[in-house]
Amino acid sequence: MQFKTSAVTLLALAASANAFAPTGPAIRSSVAVQALAGGMELGSVEDSIAYQPGKADSAFAKRFGHLVGAEVKTAGQAFADFTSELGYTVNALYKNMITDIVGTTHLIVVNARFQRDPVWCLGILTALDLLLKNYPEPEMGDKIASALFKSVGLDEAEIRADAKSITDWVEGKTKEDIEAALSSGDSSPLGAIAAKARDDEFWMYSRYFGLGLVKIMDTVGIEMDKDEVYPIMENWMSTQMGKSHLTACNDSDLYFKVKAKLDMMETMMKEIEIREKKRMAERLEDKAEVALRAAEREDKMKAEIELEAQGQRDRVEAE
Repeated sequence: MQFKTSAVTLLALAASANAFAPTGPAIRSSVAVQALAGGMELGSVEDSIAYQPGKADSAFAKRFGHLVGAEVKTAGQAFADFTSELGYTVNALYKNMITDIVGTTHLIVVNARFQRDPVWCLGILTALDLLLKNYPEPEMGDKIASALFKSVGLDEAEIRADAKSITDWVEGKTKEDIEAALSSGDSSPLGAIAAKARDDEFWMYSRYFGLGLVKIMDTVGIEMDKDEVYPIMENWMSTQMGKSHLTACNDSDLYFKVKAKLDMMETMMKEIEIREKKRMAERLEDKAEVALRAAEREDKMKAEIELEAQGQRDRVEAE
């Protein structure tokens, strides 16, 4: 008992000594506190101190432990690569949205649990189409998408091919057909994705998977309204796939909020364009009217000059 108490005391002193050391493992402090509170035996303390990343006796560590120490691109590097690949300045109105999508996509892709599938590919293309369809310079939309894929290490051709494979299969299907594929996990493209997700305890949901499901709903004729989509998303994710629906439903709500804002922006831009065209037409009409009046004055002046010249000729002839 005396040895145990002494060891715990030394551990507490070690933890306090390292409290401000930048390289001291934070785990020692929490271990010492738990030991002093009587919540851990000395053996547990020693085990915790001897902990090595990726070597825990757990299913997660056994599956992903080999990735310990792997070099991972930082978000800053992803943004730098995107800027370098694009080579242009992003329009000020779109800067925040582009920054968000680059950062979000990078954090998804570098996650060890991330697995790309056709629904995810369809989702990211849906997001890009929504954000960039009204970009002031139409040709820049494709360049921004390409720069995004390259900056996060994705092959654009493969992304588009995978997305097309799922849209081709969904074409002509009904809501009931989609639910049957999700629940049965059959050999169809969507069924295979659902079966793989259901059997994998570490399957990772991300925003673009939810947007891919929203696009599938749109393709099969479900009304694109957040109140209509929410219960269907809940059913597909929870009942059919056996996964949590909360984040997916929040993402679908966010999609419709962003869509509403972009639609409003599009309407405003069209109104501005119409007003500008109207003003331009009015300016052209004013210019034409001024030019017409100038031409009339010139013709009148020429006629008067000609009339005066004719009068002088007549007087000369009379003399």
